[in-house]
Amino acid sequence: MSITNGESDAQLAVTAAQAGAAVVRELYGRRLDRYEKTAGDFATAADLAAERAILDVLRAARPEDAVTAEESGRTGAAGARRRWLVDPLCGTLNYAVHTMLVGVNVALRVGPEVTAAATADPFSGEVFWTDGERARVRRDGDDEELTPAAGSALVDVNLDPPFPNAPGFQAVRLLADPGFAERFRPRVISSTLAVAWVAAGRRAAYVTDGHLADSVHFAAGIALCRAAGCTVTGLYGEPLHTGAGGLIAAADAETHAALLELVKNRTPPAR
Repeated sequence: MSITNGESDAQLAVTAAQAGAAVVRELYGRRLDRYEKTAGDFATAADLAAERAILDVLRAARPEDAVTAEESGRTGAAGARRRWLVDPLCGTLNYAVHTMLVGVNVALRVGPEVTAAATADPFSGEVFWTDGERARVRRDGDDEELTPAAGSALVDVNLDPPFPNAPGFQAVRLLADPGFAERFRPRVISSTLAVAWVAAGRRAAYVTDGHLADSVHFAAGIALCRAAGCTVTGLYGEPLHTGAGGLIAAADAETHAALLELVKNRTPPAR
C-alpha cells in the first residue's frame, strides 16, 4: 500500500470514487445530453462530469501517475508502472432511464497488479474498497470487512456485448441450461456494481465474457473479489487475462466449480 502526501492509494481511490458518486447523485433525474460512442453505447453529461471530478482528485494527489478513463481515454506514459483505471458511471443506460443501479469504479494498477480499488454506489452511499490485501465496505464513515457468501444462489450474468468467445460461449445459453436453473437464480443489473456485490456476499457469483485486462469497468470489482477471498478465474478456469478471457468470480470454490462445469457444458466442442 503506497503512501504519498499523507494519503494511501486505497484511501485516494475511495475519495475519488466518492467524488464521482456525488456528481452522479446530484445529476440524477435531470434531462441530460447524450453523446453517442458506438452502436447502442453512449455517455451522458453525468458520465463526463463525474469523470472530471474523479480525475481532479487523482491529478491533484498523484500528478505523475498515468490514467485510463472511460470517456477521455489514456493519458500519461504508455508504459507507466502506475496507472489509474476510471469508470465514472457503470450502468449508463440504467441511469439514463432513472434506474438506480450504477457504480463508480476507480482502480490503481501498479506493474501487473491492481493494488488499490474502490467501487462506489451513489445511491446507497456505500463504497466497497480494497488496499489489495483486505476488502471492506464504508458506510457512514465506518468500515466493515466484506464476507463473500454463496447462500443466496443469485448469479449475475453480463448479457451486454461484446461477446468475443461467441459462438463458442454465449451467456444466454448458460441461462438456458437446466443445471443452472436447478442450482442458481439469474440476475442482470447491467452494472459492474454486481461484481462488488460478490465480494460483499450479495451475489453468489458473476459471469461475463470479454477481454478484461486493464478494464476500467472490471478492475475494481475483480480486485475486491480477490481481496475478499473469492474464487476468481477466466471463463474456462484459466488465470485471469490469459486464454479466452472472460470472468467467473464466485463466493466460494464450490460455486465456482459448478459454474465452470456449466460453462463448459454450454460450449460446443472445437471443430
